[in-house]
Amino acid sequence: MPTDALFRDAPYERSCEAVVMGADTDGVVLDRTVFYATSGGQPGDSGRLSLADGTIFDVIDTVKGDNGKIIHKLAEGVPIPAVGATLHAEINWERRHRHMRMHTCLHLLTAVIKAPITGAQLTDEKGRIDFNLPEMTMDKAEIQARLSELITDDHPVVANWISEAELDARPDLIKTMSIRPPVGAGQIRLIDIDEIDLQPCGGTHVARTGEIGNVTVRKIESKGKQNRRISVVFADD
Repeated sequence: MPTDALFRDAPYERSCEAVVMGADTDGVVLDRTVFYATSGGQPGDSGRLSLADGTIFDVIDTVKGDNGKIIHKLAEGVPIPAVGATLHAEINWERRHRHMRMHTCLHLLTAVIKAPITGAQLTDEKGRIDFNLPEMTMDKAEIQARLSELITDDHPVVANWISEAELDARPDLIKTMSIRPPVGAGQIRLIDIDEIDLQPCGGTHVARTGEIGNVTVRKIESKGKQNRRISVVFADD
């Protein structure tokens, strides 16, 4: 039975009640969760699981398992909850929210730099995208100005769903060169930033670009003849 991934449609939910479907030294599988599992360059959530009697299980990471299961990795030495137990699952919200802000910022960066993506990664402090871009046509100041404008204009960010057949008919929506969205479920999730950027994504995002806050384009690096890495950091928090 796959885990019901509540974060897909409710990224601002910080906690939920859940039932333990499986538990061993590899981690805990719940029937439903607000914990995001590592994917697409976004780290998995951390937080805690707690029983009604006050027992707490610290979650240090969240990853994908087989058949749609989401595994909550526990800190070393933490006891394992019993299968069938009902518990309270709560994420480290400050860390998650920073992931949401940076992930949306990176989507805006792909709207500024119109080139295929060869890689991406983010943390709660910074993010970077690698572009298949033999020659830069914008300097750091120009990228900074455009990115800041898109953030300040406070565009809405919404998630929609299309069929796999619809995605096949619109290959232009896929900006990544080597990684395609997972198929088999029948539907693909799209993140739409006010018609500025539209692409498949399973990550968590803020509701409006203004929520990203101030960011700085830190550097542009050459990573081979055709690869350009652009890094951004949060500017003031």
